Amino acid sequence: MNFPFLGRRREDPRAHDAEGIGELLADCDLLRTQALREGVRLDDSAVSLEQLDQILPRWRADEEIQTWLGNDAGLYLGTVIVRTVPGALWAIRSDGQPVVRLASGREFDVVASGHAWAADGVPELSQLYGEVAEA
Repeated sequence: MNFPFLGRRREDPRAHDAEGIGELLADCDLLRTQALREGVRLDDSAVSLEQLDQILPRWRADEEIQTWLGNDAGLYLGTVIVRTVPGALWAIRSDGQPVVRLASGREFDVVASGHAWAADGVPELSQLYGEVAEA
């Protein structure tokens, strides 16, 4: 339905450029809050991924939090990859899923990896980062 009196929704200007998309995806507020409670400061480094892997998974008792946290964990993993692996960048698939694309063209569904980590702790985020960084 079109309601002209409501006006057009304003889009975030960052949504159309690669750097802006990266900034939006890097927010990961729930993960950052959870990590800070555990004394882990997320600084977009590979070391912070190792520290996340060591956090006691108290969120697994709450399915809703686990889902959101898994999403954030995947986006954070992608943020670390994009900011530290030369040639890596964010891409949005046709289904709307954000993925990380390496210079080689290989794509990683980091959100799916984040959900697996939040649910089971496996594979570890630092392990995934290591595999991607070597590729």
